[in-house]
Amino acid sequence: MAAVIHSLWDNQDRNPLIMPGNIPIDDPRVQSELTRYLSDNWVPVIEKDIDGPSALSRKLDAEVTNLGKFAACRRVARTIYLGSAPTTGAAHQGLEDRQVKLGCGMPGESPPVFGDALRYLSTRATYLYHDGTRYWYATQPTVTKLAEDRAEQFRRNPDKVAEELEHRLRMELGRKADFNRVHSLPHGGADVPDDLDARLVVLRQEAPYSKDGISPAELAAKAILESRGNAPRLYRNSLVFLAADQARVQELEEAVRKYLAWASIVEETDPLNLAPQQAKQAQNQKDAADKAVDARLPETYQWLLAPQGSAQEPMKWEAKRLSGTDSLAARASKKLKSEESLLGGMAGTRLRMELDKVPLWRGDHVLISQLVDDFGRYTYLPRLAGPAILYQAVQDGLKLMTWAQDSFAYADSFDEAAGRYRGLRGGELVDISERHAAGLLVKPDVATRQLKADAEAAGREKPPMPEPRGWGSPGRSRPWGSGSGEAAAEGAASQAVPWLGGAGCRTRGAGRFADRGGGHLAPRRPARREGPSHAGDRGGDPGWGAGASGADRDGEQEDAEVYEPGV
Repeated sequence: MAAVIHSLWDNQDRNPLIMPGNIPIDDPRVQSELTRYLSDNWVPVIEKDIDGPSALSRKLDAEVTNLGKFAACRRVARTIYLGSAPTTGAAHQGLEDRQVKLGCGMPGESPPVFGDALRYLSTRATYLYHDGTRYWYATQPTVTKLAEDRAEQFRRNPDKVAEELEHRLRMELGRKADFNRVHSLPHGGADVPDDLDARLVVLRQEAPYSKDGISPAELAAKAILESRGNAPRLYRNSLVFLAADQARVQELEEAVRKYLAWASIVEETDPLNLAPQQAKQAQNQKDAADKAVDARLPETYQWLLAPQGSAQEPMKWEAKRLSGTDSLAARASKKLKSEESLLGGMAGTRLRMELDKVPLWRGDHVLISQLVDDFGRYTYLPRLAGPAILYQAVQDGLKLMTWAQDSFAYADSFDEAAGRYRGLRGGELVDISERHAAGLLVKPDVATRQLKADAEAAGREKPPMPEPRGWGSPGRSRPWGSGSGEAAAEGAASQAVPWLGGAGCRTRGAGRFADRGGGHLAPRRPARREGPSHAGDRGGDPGWGAGASGADRDGEQEDAEVYEPGV
């Protein structure tokens, strides 16, 4: 203890307490006193992992700034050594994590800092073991050293690393979000089809993105965008690219190599003759490395490259940094949709605006199929998720009641010889799909003129409609009398009499119907006077006179006249 106090005095240590984490094990006098009653095997353990000029704890404090401010890794390593070296071979070896933090912390310091240091040491130390929450040093190296050696071997086998990375990317990109397809790690433009639907192309890690100058990612994306194999690419507005950050590619590859190393050790547990504790450690480290790779993937692939341009300027690349917790494709689609660089829907009025702005009209009209081609080709137009978005926008514009001001009209075709559109219509619901791509969108002013001219021509050619002829119309005989006077008055009055029965009832049987209780439904007629005018108007039928016989009322004559209501 005297050697410890002397060393701390020489180093002007101002800590209020002498804790296990503050004991200067790197001082030769202190180290000699601590290892006097231990085996000589502890000296290399101290020099490699615990405290010394090249010890792992010093390296970690130098790499991680937050830990280096407190010398957290050195203090944690010293505490574990002092608590575990004397108990080697005991049933319960080492210290619990809360004991380690208690032996390191000083008043005013944050305990989680020492928890982070403990996790760093447990994943990289050669002689540090842990079981659950207990940690201890031993003179026998753990499988960590073996994992480091194997990870270094995978550095010389980049194809294995690339294969594992591609497998993980394909699993991650299985969720396509708003993209129709995702092309993962293509070797060139020939691997990316030339289609109209919006797609995400994930570039290989050999082509990362950097803001300094022209990055390899921009060169790789440009090569894919301009050609598909030996043929030029037509639909350039359908592709966006996802690239890795150049500064993080090495970290991702290192994480993959560690995972492969631990996975190989777990597979060879029996051939390596690992102790149960070592086998458990290897499995835990494999699981931790697996999670580390999953976390590094979205951190590395964070740059979205989208081609942009205008009708007057050449194309340029717009780089967007992605963030969030969703899948890579979902992050990319959300970013594009938030900036209207990818449209999952479009109103008819927006389509009219694009038609007029460029303009996209070919004269007074434009083919729908031509519009589909335009939106897939030109990067200065909005990027659509697919042709169905355009068909929906056309349908939305055609059904507007204000189509003449806000949208357009639709025609099946244009008759050049007659100079007019066939099947021209607007302001109505028209089913638009791929099979209607041969149809035309027509400028509203042109469509209005033709529709007006067609209506006027139809009005001139239409024959005059005959006037309705009731009982009082000219040229129509009156059933209750004709001419003027009292008979005419009776006939006029008869027109106002309601028919309470139904069409098709025989008037000659009305009396019999009334006798059987249906009198309230029989036709009620005013009293008549017998005269030649009545007989003449009804063709001499005596059944309508006052002296109609009973046989006639019973409907014995089958050819009796039928009453038609309203005639």
